Amino acid sequence: MRSWIVLDRVQTPDGVLELRRRADDDFLITIDGRVLMNSRAHRSELGLARLGCKGLTEPSPSVLIGGLGMGYTLRAALDCLPAHARIVVAELNRCVLQWCEGPLAELTSGAARDPRVEFRIEDVAQSIAAAKGSAPYAAILLDLYEGPGGGDLRNHPLYGRSFLQKIRRALLPGGRLAVWSEEPSPPFERNLRATGFTATRHRLGRGGLRHAVYLATAC
Repeated sequence: MRSWIVLDRVQTPDGVLELRRRADDDFLITIDGRVLMNSRAHRSELGLARLGCKGLTEPSPSVLIGGLGMGYTLRAALDCLPAHARIVVAELNRCVLQWCEGPLAELTSGAARDPRVEFRIEDVAQSIAAAKGSAPYAAILLDLYEGPGGGDLRNHPLYGRSFLQKIRRALLPGGRLAVWSEEPSPPFERNLRATGFTATRHRLGRGGLRHAVYLATAC
């Protein structure tokens, strides 16, 4: 087995973010030594986008993606959406966009260069706050470093009830919220119900890492 080569290393408020490679199609992104994503394990990212975007009825839907990662969620969303769709991607770290435009581009057939995509180097919470009343989204996909998980999420800044209300205001009536999670999260399910979402939990594929994906509809 070949050793990992560090292609880039960037200090961020959350720790050192690294891009590593050991083969043409074998990449890792890590933060403080913890693996965030692997280019050969992206089933849940594809499923997240397909659940959130497939079958949207708007002729020119607008979709917000929180978190770029290696670009797999973006690639799958682009493949599901029509030619006149608009996708906004909120990504905290500019280096991640540079990686997706550079060494990772071939993994997603250049998804980061698609003219339908607008990138914002900011917290997705800022993008959601800016959307209220102006350009509501048909779908919002959250593919962040960490999903809801367990614990008390009632007041969580991203998965808590107050923020879910803001998401509802940024969605068209009947709009979709799709959220990636490392594991099933009953507290998050309760928050969704409490804020007027109808939600289903999906486990994609068989074997290997089977993360949870939540698909919620604004009532």
